[in-house]
Amino acid sequence: MLIDVYLRGLFSRFSEQYEQVQNTPHEHKGHLSHEIIAGAASFEAVKAYNEHCERNGKPVDHATAKALLAGFAGAALDKLIETKGLDFIDKQKAKHEAESQAKEYYEVEHS
Repeated sequence: MLIDVYLRGLFSRFSEQYEQVQNTPHEHKGHLSHEIIAGAASFEAVKAYNEHCERNGKPVDHATAKALLAGFAGAALDKLIETKGLDFIDKQKAKHEAESQAKEYYEVEHS
């Protein structure tokens, strides 16, 4: 039960960051931090992972699941950066943060 509450809170945080990024006009992109962009990418990654699992079944091991989540996070991050913009340093920070958040979500959900 405590884990369920934590997961809802974690996914809710990603969802809030996703909404903040999506609702930011292009001309105000400079104020988005790499943490917010990463949270939005993590939200997209978890959604994509869940859709993948519905279509293909769950991965056979945790390493594969984490690799899928990291890939989905990277793809979502690239899409967000193209539309919202970040410099190279922020892009690298956001990529690392998005992958970490997506993996953390998986660890909590499947432990």
